[in-house]
Amino acid sequence: MADIPSLLAARYGIDSSTGDAAASADAAQILTAPNPVLESLLQHKSVRKFLPDAALPPGALELLAAAAQSAATSSNLQTWSAVAVTDPARKAAASTLSGDQAFIREAPLLLVFCADLRRLTGVSRQHGTAGAGLAYAEMYTMATIDAALAGQNAAVAAEALGLGACYVGAARNRPRELAALLGLPPRVVALFGLAVGWPDPEARSAAEVKPRLPVAEVLHREAWDDGDQEGNLAAYDKTLDAFNARQGRGDAPTWTYRSAHRVATVESLHGRDVFRQVLNERGFELK
Repeated sequence: MADIPSLLAARYGIDSSTGDAAASADAAQILTAPNPVLESLLQHKSVRKFLPDAALPPGALELLAAAAQSAATSSNLQTWSAVAVTDPARKAAASTLSGDQAFIREAPLLLVFCADLRRLTGVSRQHGTAGAGLAYAEMYTMATIDAALAGQNAAVAAEALGLGACYVGAARNRPRELAALLGLPPRVVALFGLAVGWPDPEARSAAEVKPRLPVAEVLHREAWDDGDQEGNLAAYDKTLDAFNARQGRGDAPTWTYRSAHRVATVESLHGRDVFRQVLNERGFELK
């Protein structure tokens, strides 16, 4: 069982034997006993290589759904739904529409999380109310938050079962076609996928967690403070360069370079620039 200070050091890509790890060690002092929940969270890794022909155990999908439904939901409106895709042909088609990524085909399960205002549309009709609030951006925002919280619960539950998972943002690359493939009705739109399966222990990426930005860069105390953003980002470039080198990707660009180019052009959105139009087409007016 890994200790929390070591897991914190790994998460930030620092040497737990040096003074650089002091903040991580301090954070671990609040623990007086092993904590499997925190250990699982701190060891999260995206899994993009699954064991072939390894089905999920019976009942796993239902457990993931229950975990997802246990997430917080604004006003208990539960403005999300998910489509479970296990049929190989349909999953392959979803993969083609989602960046043509092989791990989606390999995973025995693809969960597509959706913003769902259709249910409340029906409830409004049932009780003879106008449902005027459903036409505003607030309700779409609520649905995306609800779906994200549910998806994270499902991912944590999968890892608790010994499974691996990887989010699929590319589910928004071709939103019209994916909606048609999944038979999504009006006021329902796919937000992201979650590929779930048994991790391949031989995959290189199985060895390490990917370091995140320094906590000083993302955690603001009392009020926003950019502080030493330039220094934080320079340090993170070095940390991630070292990680990539250990993963056999020594020629990978720095995080800042890659991130800048990821948002540099409309083309770098990989088709997602039409998403606002698709939302309108699907009944999310976003007033």
